[in-house]
Amino acid sequence: MSLSPKELFSLYLFSSYKTDLGRLRRFDASIKERPPVVDYKVVISSDDGLKAWINAIRTWGFCLVDGCPPTSEDTQALIEQIAFIRNTHYGGFWRFTSDLASKDSAYTRLALACHTDTTYFTDPAGLQTFHLLSHTEGEGGASLLVDGFRAAEILRSESPEDFRALCEIKIRGHSSGNEGIAIMPERAYPVITTEEIHPKQPPRVSQIRWNNDDRAAMTGFETKDIERFYRAARKLVEILRRPESEYWLQLEPGLVLSESYHTVLKGQASGD
Repeated sequence: MSLSPKELFSLYLFSSYKTDLGRLRRFDASIKERPPVVDYKVVISSDDGLKAWINAIRTWGFCLVDGCPPTSEDTQALIEQIAFIRNTHYGGFWRFTSDLASKDSAYTRLALACHTDTTYFTDPAGLQTFHLLSHTEGEGGASLLVDGFRAAEILRSESPEDFRALCEIKIRGHSSGNEGIAIMPERAYPVITTEEIHPKQPPRVSQIRWNNDDRAAMTGFETKDIERFYRAARKLVEILRRPESEYWLQLEPGLVLSESYHTVLKGQASGD
């Protein structure tokens, strides 16, 4: 078979070769009955196990690894089965607890609404991994996962104008409060990023950036756009908070969570 340059270009531009997002499956609260999980020993010892772990993340946006020894060294070695660890102003691999060592709500026992992290980077972290190494003198602190792509599609269906607003209005995130730290992306970005997959099909959601705690002030915007944004944001949050959207799980030593922060939002319940 031979293709003309026009046909070849079209094949690339509108085919699954361009992106892997077509593999993503949506999830809701019902995934609690059968979440994606792989065995640590299989992952750490075989290419097939590693492939199963990566494929689960690519399919669902997250995956659990069961049976990891609850040490920093073993957790880091597990993460590095996938790739190198990206350094940020927090470091590369790091341990933290609710001691406010960093001026960040993650370093407290407060409940956190579902969000994506590092919205203040031009290129937000794509994959984050969490391991609760110890939880012997407390209770609570359950983790929350919400499918951001599912929420965006519900928004598009129930309120197309609000969906357009979060695709069109570009805002900035920021990280500040710690000495010597003041980070913002090189430009503003929309909450919902989409990509064209075919001229006759609606654009497909390709990334979610939502963190109300890290959102910078909307200075320099026209009043009508501020009103559009807040109306749309209110609707999105209402969808994210629906019980059927929320998958709650209690992490424990030995159970590792890896998730895509381009597609899945994470939160947590308050803890003692």
